[in-house]
Amino acid sequence: MPKERGQKVIVSNRRARHDYSIMDTYEAGIALMGTEVKSLRVGRASLADAFATVDDGEVWLRNLHIPEYEHGTWTNHEARRHRKLLLHRGEIEKLIGKTKESGLSLVPLSMYFKDGKVKVELALAKGKKSYDKRQDLAKRDAQREMTRAMGRALKGRR
Repeated sequence: MPKERGQKVIVSNRRARHDYSIMDTYEAGIALMGTEVKSLRVGRASLADAFATVDDGEVWLRNLHIPEYEHGTWTNHEARRHRKLLLHRGEIEKLIGKTKESGLSLVPLSMYFKDGKVKVELALAKGKKSYDKRQDLAKRDAQREMTRAMGRALKGRR
């Protein structure tokens, strides 16, 4: 069987970009069981309520839902267990400092296969207030309207 190349997105957390302002992103490996990987290859996972914490110098992903593998046996995994994230020691130290000092959260943005291995894109994020969300929506709508107007002008219409 040929070795897998490239990147294939399994699941992304679009709500996170709406609810949080992203300060920094990290790519982390994740420690999984065999049936979890098989379930991910089918494309079944949910990052809806997932978050990461730093406990005793280790980063853990909590509330990630990977449903049981339907062809699994008694060796199947729990759907919502805590999963360890694999980061370099320096990155973990930075995350400890930032989450303790400034009240930032660790939010998973997406989960994907990279060269056959499961990776998680983890963001250091600050929660948005409702007025920040409204400003972002207004900015995006204005940008969209400018793009449409430019397109109409280039085509010779008004």
